[in-house]
Amino acid sequence: MSTPIMTPGVNLAGANYVAPVRRRSPRRIVKNVVLSIVAVLLFIVMAFPVYWMINSSFLPTNVIRNTTPTFFPLPGVFTMRNYNTAIFESHTAYFLPSLIQSLKVTFLTLVVTLIVAFLASIALGRYRFKGRQLFIISILAVQMIPGGAMMLTYYRMVNSWGLLNNVLGLGLVYIAGVLPFTIWMLRGFVVAVPIELEEAAMVDGLSRGGAFWRITFPLLAPGLISTGIFAFIQAWNEFTMALVIMTKPDTMTLPIWLRTFLQATKTTDWGGMMAGSTLIALPVLIFFLIVQGRMTGGLVSGAVKG
Repeated sequence: MSTPIMTPGVNLAGANYVAPVRRRSPRRIVKNVVLSIVAVLLFIVMAFPVYWMINSSFLPTNVIRNTTPTFFPLPGVFTMRNYNTAIFESHTAYFLPSLIQSLKVTFLTLVVTLIVAFLASIALGRYRFKGRQLFIISILAVQMIPGGAMMLTYYRMVNSWGLLNNVLGLGLVYIAGVLPFTIWMLRGFVVAVPIELEEAAMVDGLSRGGAFWRITFPLLAPGLISTGIFAFIQAWNEFTMALVIMTKPDTMTLPIWLRTFLQATKTTDWGGMMAGSTLIALPVLIFFLIVQGRMTGGLVSGAVKG
């Protein structure tokens, strides 16, 4: 049991008194140290593959294939040739077109998903209508279906619409896969915002629409950003459906482009593949750095913000 330390102070009446200050017990200190060590170890385990990918992107392939690992690209082995290979050389000449394709598909998926999910979550979280519960259950049921089980269905639908090797066709598939989860996630944010805030604003003279956009919408910004990050990552990194729908070399997205380093008649270019993987990861990191400040700001600015 912790022993309080008495420190001098002044009470409201002006008389001197001794205020107790509690000292943390040794058991609590040990617990905090152990938890901190575990947290650091978990961070190292999760961050090491990313570090190894970036480190390998600056090493020649023969050094990467060496049985003795090289943990730092020291002078003498450091090279930028892997990035030159990934972007400019002939067998990977589709990097820039693939980058543009990925940006188009991801932007389409992100914008449409956020708009539709936002409107659907408002309807589910703020209004009572016939079939509401069935719709919510349907969203959960759709999430239980494996994406691979829908591959043939998606392919035949896109093919019948004449949208194979088309950004719109792949975007529609991505939107269909991402939308149920984003609706469910955004609905939780909408329900968490008390409707009394809007009612109080309406009492102060705002219209219903004005109360929503000036009071509720800013509080939903963290939810929109969180779901946006999810939609962005899903569309940017998806491989299987892109492989099925984008069959032409000039329409491939970046995850499909990365397969060009795996050649049946040659040794795998691990250095180029690591450089390509790093290039693919950069837009996700940049996107997160741009929006994380807004997400944090929205989380700490509550209804009592002055």
